[in-house]
Amino acid sequence: MKITFDWLKDHLETNLQEKNLLEQLTNIGLEVESVENPTKDNELFKIAKIIKTEKHPNADRLKVCDVNVGEKDLKKVVCGAKNAKEGLITIYAPPGAIIPKTNTKLVVANIRGITSYGMLCSEAELNLSDESDGITELPKSNEKNVGKSYFIKSKSNIIDLSITPNRPDCLGVRGIARDLVASGFGKLKEIKEKKIKSKIKQTLNVKIKKEKKQGCLAFGSCLITNVKNTESPQWLKDKLVSVGQKPISAIVDITNYVMLDINRPLHAYDADKIEKGIIVRNSKVGEEFTALDNRNYKLENGMCVISDHKGVLGLGGIIGGTRSGTELDTKNILLESAYFEPRSIRKTAKRLNIDTDAKFRFERGIDPLSIEVGLNKAASLIKEICGGEISKIDIQKVQTYKNNTIKFDPNLFEKVSGFKISTKEMLKILNYLGFKSKKEKKYLKLLVPSWRPDISQQVDIVEELVRISGYDKIKTINPIKERIKSTLTQSQKLFHFIQRSIASKGYLEAITWSFTDGKFNNYFKGKNNEIKIINPISSELGVLRNSIFSNLIMYMSKNIDRGFKDISIFEIGPIFTGSNPGEQHLIACGLLSGKKSRLSWIEKERTVDVFDVKRDVVQTLVEAGYNSDKFFIDKETPNYYHPGKSGRLFLNKEKDKIAAYFGEIHPNILNNIDIKTESLVGFEIFIDNLKLPKKKLNDQKTRFVISDYQKSERDFAFIVNKNVNAQDLINAVSSVDQNLVSNIKIFDVYEGDNIPKNQKSIAISLTIQSSKKTLNDSDLERINKSIIETVENKTGAKIRS
Repeated sequence: MKITFDWLKDHLETNLQEKNLLEQLTNIGLEVESVENPTKDNELFKIAKIIKTEKHPNADRLKVCDVNVGEKDLKKVVCGAKNAKEGLITIYAPPGAIIPKTNTKLVVANIRGITSYGMLCSEAELNLSDESDGITELPKSNEKNVGKSYFIKSKSNIIDLSITPNRPDCLGVRGIARDLVASGFGKLKEIKEKKIKSKIKQTLNVKIKKEKKQGCLAFGSCLITNVKNTESPQWLKDKLVSVGQKPISAIVDITNYVMLDINRPLHAYDADKIEKGIIVRNSKVGEEFTALDNRNYKLENGMCVISDHKGVLGLGGIIGGTRSGTELDTKNILLESAYFEPRSIRKTAKRLNIDTDAKFRFERGIDPLSIEVGLNKAASLIKEICGGEISKIDIQKVQTYKNNTIKFDPNLFEKVSGFKISTKEMLKILNYLGFKSKKEKKYLKLLVPSWRPDISQQVDIVEELVRISGYDKIKTINPIKERIKSTLTQSQKLFHFIQRSIASKGYLEAITWSFTDGKFNNYFKGKNNEIKIINPISSELGVLRNSIFSNLIMYMSKNIDRGFKDISIFEIGPIFTGSNPGEQHLIACGLLSGKKSRLSWIEKERTVDVFDVKRDVVQTLVEAGYNSDKFFIDKETPNYYHPGKSGRLFLNKEKDKIAAYFGEIHPNILNNIDIKTESLVGFEIFIDNLKLPKKKLNDQKTRFVISDYQKSERDFAFIVNKNVNAQDLINAVSSVDQNLVSNIKIFDVYEGDNIPKNQKSIAISLTIQSSKKTLNDSDLERINKSIIETVENKTGAKIRS
């Protein structure tokens, strides 16, 4: 938003200087981005007239122009613009002038054998607009000003403000003045509104079509007949040029002036070009129109358009069309002042890639009660400058605006800000900002002004009071340097411990988005519903993940396709079971693929299986301080696990909450994804379901105990009841002597011939080795006997003969 101090004084009585203003603007949250004088280096740019054009003798696309710049002799200028023609009034830059856009200094140049003295400028080169197709075309009325400087000498600097999206009221000079007055920077001038007093009825019928998702909630208009569109008076041109705007004609300049002055976008239609009346409606797919930027737009369904009985006249709140645009010979105009729904504006502008001053304001939220004010101000100026007769104002509505009311507790201010101001001071600030207040016992009942759509709750009021009172009043409290207690809670410690524990087992940590591809998510969502994202960052990441597997398997597949065979990856992060608060859970999830001991000389290679991830899950939980003797494991798992090769783990036999799932990923999913691996197993640890362990978390340091003595590898096969888990046998063997027995593995589970009904055979391999001596036959026999007796006693198993 660009303003000048001179323009600000139209609304503000103050004795303070511009330097004081710059500091105060930043203090109240209206950050000053830059300050510059537009005419400092632009005095050399002159209004000029092309007298004669000839084709360049040595270049097909260039012309040699004789240009009148108000001096005795004409200037020869080589120009490549298509619209350079005899009689055109334009802007001339002599040698020595610095072009604003490129910051280049002009010199006398020889162009293909012809000497060029300066250049004729486009609007883009002068930073007047983005129009770069051709040189600037000024109205014929400027012929009397040939030779004069185009840029009016200004003593006032352009102050460029960075207005945050929540402050649409400050996209007008008066809104900025209102904030300054509240902070004590002068007094707000009372502007007497010139209301239209007319007995003439508007003859053009306006109708807002009632339909779903109608983008226009109110449409105000008045008809002004017998106008004489002309060049704007000097004061109006000075205003616009002072903030970098280009004067066009009185009617257009007035609508731009009102928009910048009070933040009320308007649009003027040539009433004689409108067929029968105005219809505000949603567009139909395939409709087209040519806009004032001379681009043709093809519309989609549901875009808010202003139309007549012939077709589309413009996009409501964004841009008008050429068919109904005003020109210098326009005699009758329809002046529009409407309120458009911000979402509708934003959606349409984004789809069509349009950015205009009106769109910039409407998408942030215009004052819905400024419709009549804008019409009164603009119509009065048009009558004053262009003459004509004004009809009565007609306002059509599909929705009536209601002011928001907030009950504000004054004590909340100190609780949030840390400093105190009196209730009287609060009321004074809020009154200046446009709030209407009423005391009710312990509360202030505040009526929020219609130009503040960002104010909806008590904390917003606190923000306003702090902003105007001054952020410098908030006390700075230095943090305590001595760290007496740990900065992490037990839950945070558990989170990081599990993270380190999984990583210590050879898994690489992945960090992915919390959203994922719906195709992958469908395989792992289980009974949960798909949670679609309204505005995804890409079409491939359109849903919130129901499981971390959906992302891990996607990236696992990509790595396998790049030639990585044996991969272990994990991630700790949130999954989502719904879109409401509380339907988010913290999970540690891992995937293991390929083979174990590939190309190893020591150990025979094998594909990874369910027991590998089961070991990793159990070991991680044990390391975190949970007692494995109390663990309860069953076979009930989600449908994305192999039903016969997966398990569910509880921390106790009461089955309070599921602690983890582990197992082989269902073969159908692997076939559908077409992931090229021998085996894929995974696990999920539900961190939110883990009660904090009583034992102190203890990082497991890797211990490499290498014995110089001979080892003995033994296999045992036990017959057990079907309800006995393989882990029970491993636990029993582990309890024999951990200094001698190691590398306990299940290598076979068998049910069938020669095995009694309701029983199964479980085969275990293990290593017996001492770190102190070589074990003899009697030692080994004693250990073997101890293993068999312990397993039989603890599990009811019998050694298989």
